Amino acid sequence: MLEVVTRDMMVNEIRELGELGNSSKVPGKQLFAATDPPAIVFPPVVTPQWEEQIRRLYLLLTVNESAIDVPTNLEARRRVAFFTNSLFMDMPRAPRVRKMLSFSVMTPYYSEETVYSRSDLEMENEDGVSIIFYLQKIFPDEWNNFLERINCKKESDVWESEENILQLRYWVSLRGQTLCRTVRGMMYYRRALKLQAFLDMASEDEILEGYKIVTDPTEKQKKSQRSLYAQLEALPDMKFTYVATCQNYGNQKRSGDRRATDILNLMVNNPSLRVAYIDEVEEREGGKAQKVYYSVLVKAVDNLDQEIYRIKLPGSAKIGEGKPENQNHAIIFSRGEALQAIDMNQDNYLEEALKMRNLLEEFNEDHGVRPPTILGVREHIFTGSVSSLAWFMSNQETSFVTIGQRVLARPLKVRFHYGHPDVFDRIFHITRGGISKASRGINLSEDIFAGFNSTLRRGNVTHHEYIQVGKGRDVGLNQISLFEAKVAFGNGEQTLSRDIYRLGHRFDFFRMLSCYFTTIGFYVSSMMVVITVYAYLYGRLYLSLSGLEAAIVKFARDKGDTALRAAMASQSVVQLGLLMALPMVMEIGLERGFRTAFGEIIIMQLQLAAVFFTFSLGTKVHYYGRTILHGGAKYRATGRGFVVRHEKFAENYRMYSRSHFTKGIEIMVLLVVYRIYSSATPDSVAYIFLTVSMWFLVVSWLFAPFLFNPSGFEWQKIVEDWDDWMKWISSHGGIGVPASKSWESWWEEEQEHLQYTGLLGRFWEVVLSLRFFLYQYGIVYHLHVANHNTSIMVYGLSWLVIVAAVIILKIVSMGRKKFSADFQLMFRLIKLFLFIGFVVTLVLFFALLNLTVGDIFTSLLAFLPTGWALLMIAQACKPAVKGIGMWSSVKALARGYEYVMGLIIFAPVAVLAWFPFVSEFQTRLLFNQAFSRGLQIQRILAGGKKQR
Repeated sequence: MLEVVTRDMMVNEIRELGELGNSSKVPGKQLFAATDPPAIVFPPVVTPQWEEQIRRLYLLLTVNESAIDVPTNLEARRRVAFFTNSLFMDMPRAPRVRKMLSFSVMTPYYSEETVYSRSDLEMENEDGVSIIFYLQKIFPDEWNNFLERINCKKESDVWESEENILQLRYWVSLRGQTLCRTVRGMMYYRRALKLQAFLDMASEDEILEGYKIVTDPTEKQKKSQRSLYAQLEALPDMKFTYVATCQNYGNQKRSGDRRATDILNLMVNNPSLRVAYIDEVEEREGGKAQKVYYSVLVKAVDNLDQEIYRIKLPGSAKIGEGKPENQNHAIIFSRGEALQAIDMNQDNYLEEALKMRNLLEEFNEDHGVRPPTILGVREHIFTGSVSSLAWFMSNQETSFVTIGQRVLARPLKVRFHYGHPDVFDRIFHITRGGISKASRGINLSEDIFAGFNSTLRRGNVTHHEYIQVGKGRDVGLNQISLFEAKVAFGNGEQTLSRDIYRLGHRFDFFRMLSCYFTTIGFYVSSMMVVITVYAYLYGRLYLSLSGLEAAIVKFARDKGDTALRAAMASQSVVQLGLLMALPMVMEIGLERGFRTAFGEIIIMQLQLAAVFFTFSLGTKVHYYGRTILHGGAKYRATGRGFVVRHEKFAENYRMYSRSHFTKGIEIMVLLVVYRIYSSATPDSVAYIFLTVSMWFLVVSWLFAPFLFNPSGFEWQKIVEDWDDWMKWISSHGGIGVPASKSWESWWEEEQEHLQYTGLLGRFWEVVLSLRFFLYQYGIVYHLHVANHNTSIMVYGLSWLVIVAAVIILKIVSMGRKKFSADFQLMFRLIKLFLFIGFVVTLVLFFALLNLTVGDIFTSLLAFLPTGWALLMIAQACKPAVKGIGMWSSVKALARGYEYVMGLIIFAPVAVLAWFPFVSEFQTRLLFNQAFSRGLQIQRILAGGKKQR
């Protein structure tokens, strides 16, 4: 109330005296009493500003909420908290806008969503959930605010007006990962500069009149080039340039694509926005037509795009990786001393844009021997509010972009360029190779190569925590896995690159180690962990099957094995892997208190975060190892939609079959065989104690995709998934048949990396497959039918079984081709004779060679992995196998294995789906954050149709 009186009711000349009098607090003297002229003019002159102050005073006197719940919106509360905290951080003093460094922002865009259309909003998925229905349930308070803003009482009123529908489209788009959201966020820079320039340039009278007078000028002010309004329009444009590099805009415009219209609308609504694109034009030279490529920059004038610059290119701009090429062709249109490369799924906030002047001053600050060339900026992950997966990723990413990068920058001095909020010294980089290396394959992760390039050319990369930019992350398990695969591919290519080689040679010893462990070393270590599990299991199995383990255990018991047991116990504790969560605990503790940090870690463990991170380990290792062996890394589009939907079993099988399921089943078979033949674990307790961490790995790799799949244990979904999977695996491929429709097309696609690998890659693929032969060698000597014979002939005879199986498979395959259509009776007779022969052979073995039922089970454990090894070798030697006409048999064998693997994985999921409480438990597990905020997640999962 005092502020309203001193700021709005006191006469201007007396105002400072009034404030001085208030600060002195002389006892017994009444404030504002007996001043001449009168200190207070009441009633004051009625102006819009005065009416706003009265409304504000009324709100302050009548509001019921406690201060801790203001503002009620969680995102607004977080933004206010970070902004106020950041003001106490160490940051350079901001210069006047006229004297600040000028900068540009660049956003690469291909064909992602720009603004959601009306049909997008209303389109329902298989559960009857539309985007608008989803957002209404996830952001109920913001939806109510939106209805109030457009003066609508209920949802049906919104659809009655085209203007309201347009507003609704923008409201939805600003909550997704769209170009519209990114442009809105980046244009806050201009608004912030305009406000700050007003405070720099306006006189005291103009400041007292308020900023609204500048934003709503008279016609005279608009026409005058010397007016404050004209200066405030010009100055931000001199200091800030925003270029959206929409490389396909020309093609989209010619084809009448809706996205082109949306991009044009963005330019019309934001007159300072510029769009760069590649124009393909056919021109005739010497009587011959040829394609000519231009880089074109356009702006909006009178609701149309107007060309500003057109630069002829020497050829097609898309010769390397798409995204860096998109940035490279448009960098010439940027201006100023600094350049910020912002990704398409990012956002910005007005209060953060106010600090950009301070950040740019870092280029003039002392940061050691060399001036900074890249200013690192922290990110806020805005997609972690609904599902547990999004929350895990958000916490992991937050710890990396804060405490992780802070340590990398200082004291380790090995921070590179990881996130797109980083600000480049533009002049430094465009004279030293640019900000985006774009060679196909090797520069898949183009951002970190910019950091390598900067460091190798005597640059200095710093990190600053007082300013942040929003970042969208993947929110579904399949999206997260695609992202992890892309990063693993990128790290594999970095390992093979000359940049890492040069850095390793030029760094001092400590920076070299720091660089290794914070880049490719993490992936090498992850691969070593998994390889260690394999080596440990195969080693223990070798000891058991060879009889060495029994001798070692006997010797240890005679001498005393207390020390060995103590060492194994400590190993099991370390295997919990909680150290990986330490950076997360520290960062949450520093920002929100250690009590909150430990609480969140406990809740994450209860929501099976350990299962998720173990599953992610498998993704990283598989794709990193494949890239090292075979190369061929490629960009994987992860999708940026709203994901709370059920993924079909066939989709999960296609995505995780090679990276997780085959490896998980292999480790499971090794653990089962070890339990059967081990001498060191006579009882179940000792066995569990020794292998619990590996069983945890198996369960995580086999069942995490279903555990983190919404409605993953709902019986009706399970039935539909089984029908879909059977249809997919039975379908024959062909030219033009996508992998999602046919198992054969998918199987061929999965071997694509082997087509382009070298001789060395094929050799190592064969060598790695030989482990199954050694495994078979160990087991066949323990069959009763072997009668304790240790001759090599036993192993040789075991191969006769495999050869016989291959011959039978070939006969059936040839019979199907020759007789199945015209001579069905002949084909059935062949299958009957084969079956009778198999039964007779089994009877003879039981009668003459002491074969037991246990031997049959053990033989399956021995020979099934051998068959898989033969499959792997056949795929690695595909040209040779095709040459001898065995490829169709290999394909038939592979299909049989896929059936078996699918059944092994699907059966436990189907059994759990019988119990309704499992589905309820899983829903609570996945969406605990939503339940705790009172969101109606059940209605989203149940479907919008039923609830309307």
